[in-house]
Amino acid sequence: MPWTDPAALFAAGPARAPHAFWLDAGPDAASGWSWLGAGHPASGTPREVALAASAVPAGRAPDAPAAGGPFRGGHVGWLGYDAAAAAAGAPAVADPGDGPQEAWLRVERLIAFDHAARRAWVIAPETDIEGAVAEAAAWQDAATAATEPTAPSEPRITNRVGDAGSDAAASARHTPAQYRDLIARCRDAIRAGDAYQLCLTTRFTVPVPVDPVTAYLRLRAELPAHHGAFIQIEEHALLSASPERFLEVADGIVRTRPIKGTRPRGTTPAPDAALARELRDSVKEQAENVMIVDLMRNDLQRVCLPGSVAAERLLEVESFAAVHQLVSTVAGRLRSGTTFADVLAAGFPAGSMTGAPKLSAMTILHELEAAPRGVYAGCFGWVGDDGRADLAMTIRSVVTHPGGAYVGAGGGITWLSDPDAEVAEVAVKARGPLAALGAALPEAWAPAHQPA
Repeated sequence: MPWTDPAALFAAGPARAPHAFWLDAGPDAASGWSWLGAGHPASGTPREVALAASAVPAGRAPDAPAAGGPFRGGHVGWLGYDAAAAAAGAPAVADPGDGPQEAWLRVERLIAFDHAARRAWVIAPETDIEGAVAEAAAWQDAATAATEPTAPSEPRITNRVGDAGSDAAASARHTPAQYRDLIARCRDAIRAGDAYQLCLTTRFTVPVPVDPVTAYLRLRAELPAHHGAFIQIEEHALLSASPERFLEVADGIVRTRPIKGTRPRGTTPAPDAALARELRDSVKEQAENVMIVDLMRNDLQRVCLPGSVAAERLLEVESFAAVHQLVSTVAGRLRSGTTFADVLAAGFPAGSMTGAPKLSAMTILHELEAAPRGVYAGCFGWVGDDGRADLAMTIRSVVTHPGGAYVGAGGGITWLSDPDAEVAEVAVKARGPLAALGAALPEAWAPAHQPA
């Protein structure tokens, strides 16, 4: 089909559907893939998909992209943190009000966008291709006719009685002082030898109903990322500008790209470059990142061929609209017959959102945080029927529900952590998702009200 801005096509079609998705490479993306469409809530899950069975089609080199991209139908959805922590043996209790811990759309019709080639494809079963093409053409006609296809720049937030346009104030699960106290308790656990690193998190809540479509369009404008997502299933939606790929499976290889280490962007080039150098050279951030790399190597070894797991890249700085991040890449070759469920059992929840050692870290964090994380700190993405998969971490994200929305944020605590710097990092991470909801950080969390 002719190239159309995915944002315009989304607004004209899937945005109007009760169950829809947009896996988004970001505004003005020059590479990568986006997929969008409408699905229906899956009666089952993709857990039995044999991930190691993904094969290279005849006549195509292993690293050559297939027409229409790697996702050609299957499941799109999310997995929450709390149920996964409990399955791994940690104490955890989920709150049903946070949204379902596991939710998937069955996807057979979709539109794929190759941003590098500026090409788009309609993908559907052979028996349904005519209907899928007609639906895509209708969306395209509607997008062309729309004068403002990307929707208003301000999110539509309504109060409890349904009046449009009211402002919403975010509330925090912890005050900065309480979060500093929790950091001190993390350091006590590290001093006692119960953990090496702990990913301590908190939550910010907007207690009024939110229009998820408008909020997502604002989020992607505020925080463009290579793993953006809008996924609406039943009464809940996940809106994400995630910079962290959790698991990518293709041709029997599994990769994970943990992020540990964050700095804000500078306002001008010189301080911005200085912040990136500070991140790269930080002994604390390097130690934190390497600890999680080692944990992820151990996790992947449980489902990969002996000797095949390695750190492909280590301690690279990646820069996004709001932050610099320290990223590493670990990969291995999956054992034959490995299923999606096997990989989840081995590696989820992700080490970057727990700490090390993982089970001990999750147990300590359950006591310290004393509340569910919900969908935050889980993962989302697609699992193809052919055994490929691409999942990102649920960070820099908003979860909406009928009564409002919540945003999780946190950071890795080590013995060398500076409490004020950790509090400031949480504020940096939460500010963008809250802004997409038309909400500001609570006053105590705003930089002007934190100790220097």
